[in-house]
Amino acid sequence: MARIAIAAPVVLEDRLLDELRRHGHGTVARCDSADELASILADCGADIAIVAAGHRYLTGRLLEESDAEGVRVIALVASDAERRHAAALGLHELAEADGPWSQIESLIAGTVAAPPRRTGRGRVIAVWGPAGSPGRTTIAIAVAAELAAAGASVALADVDTHSGSIAPALGLLDEAPGFAAACRLAGANSLSRGELERIGERYLSGHGSFWVLTGIGRPNRWPELSGDRVAATLRECRDWVDYTVVDTGASLENDEEISSDLFAPRRNAATIAALREADDVIAVGSADPVGLSRFLRAHVDLVETVLTDRVTVVMNRVRPGAIGPHPAAQVAQALLRFGGISSPVIVPNDQPALDTALLTGRSLRDVSMRSPARVAIGRFVAARLLPEPAATVPTRRVGPFSRRAGSPRAGRRDRSR
Repeated sequence: MARIAIAAPVVLEDRLLDELRRHGHGTVARCDSADELASILADCGADIAIVAAGHRYLTGRLLEESDAEGVRVIALVASDAERRHAAALGLHELAEADGPWSQIESLIAGTVAAPPRRTGRGRVIAVWGPAGSPGRTTIAIAVAAELAAAGASVALADVDTHSGSIAPALGLLDEAPGFAAACRLAGANSLSRGELERIGERYLSGHGSFWVLTGIGRPNRWPELSGDRVAATLRECRDWVDYTVVDTGASLENDEEISSDLFAPRRNAATIAALREADDVIAVGSADPVGLSRFLRAHVDLVETVLTDRVTVVMNRVRPGAIGPHPAAQVAQALLRFGGISSPVIVPNDQPALDTALLTGRSLRDVSMRSPARVAIGRFVAARLLPEPAATVPTRRVGPFSRRAGSPRAGRRDRSR
């Protein structure tokens, strides 16, 4: 059971009280504003503060006091303006005010093990694979969903200059590509967290929502994604979210070697810039004879582009029908023998779940939590991308509860304004 302090409008507070009681949590304080809550944090014994994300209920002073007392803050957002306000204060543990309770409960459940409010720079994870549709977009969406479900703030960016696929895969509009807009702003030195949230779209999920920067819908717009602009955009994303997952193109060809104009824009520069900017690279291959052959040939170019210690190989759609009996062992053996690649991540094929995800525009996690493919991706994310769980530290409780702690609100004026 968690001990919760609340600062929210009456309507939202009533809902919180009902849900907290239903899920076995205790309410130790109910406050009119961020200043009132900040003044009693030292005495009320709260583990968590759940607040509305408006200026009245979320302030820099409240975050300073909560950090000092070891109290985590979860903000409930009801508009883009409130989300920008929370982001400007550096708070990324957010849930939709009118979303399902599971969003809030997942944040509460991760209170002890999850890291504190992020103060450092976020990480960039690039998802690459050779030509032939090995499942780059599927893996990128699944990784973003798993990171968001773990409580991290996440942005999913489509940097593919040949065939951007994230928007149609998630059922989002791409008439105004978000990543291209971000690149234009970066080129003018005008990109900021506020602008990223203005042009980004939200994929909403009860397991964990995340931002989406959609890709270009028409391939002839590729000059908008120059290498310098892509790198600058991803650097700004580091200060925006905990993780930026980038779906890249397939080609690693150095265009300047075949161009007579050394200063002309390069179509593959966006992919190469994203890979070089990334902290981690997920190299995706399709586990069938043709897919393995394509992957092994293209992997040679990948290791010449980025450092090999940042690359994790993920073999997708592993199935006996295409590779024979004991497919996981056969795939691993082929990679080791012909590419010197050890310890690949094996993702079993689950075509029904993948088809449902594509049909409904949802992530694999939202479609089927028990899907073998989702389980494999979830284990990979937990083992190699998320930080080690923090040690359990008991929350300090100072003195008796304040006079306001847990007290009824009879006679108080309506604060819903």
